[in-house]
Amino acid sequence: MATNPYFTTPITPTRPRMYNTTIAKVIWTLVPIITAGLAGAVPFVVAAVKGVVKPWLAVVYVVVEIAVYSVAISISPSANDDNPWPGFLMILWIITAATHTSLLDNERVSVGK
Repeated sequence: MATNPYFTTPITPTRPRMYNTTIAKVIWTLVPIITAGLAGAVPFVVAAVKGVVKPWLAVVYVVVEIAVYSVAISISPSANDDNPWPGFLMILWIITAATHTSLLDNERVSVGK
């Protein structure tokens, strides 16, 4: 007996996925870490293009990335300055971007989706 497709198809279309495999998730999560945060917004721009998140979330990440690096450079413009705040801001940005990148396909997180 054949099954009726009206009973097996979901009512709402499924949301597009950012990661197809676990290795892809690991690689995308490593992007903000390896690039020292300079490409922290790239996974969110890609996710917005794929339709995983709303475009406003990608714009927020680009603006915050520019703001963090602008503030870090304006606090300590010279390379031999002993101020720890620029490094702290950049490490905080790297950790935040990597954590949020790993949560892009999480079903429990609904902000921006």
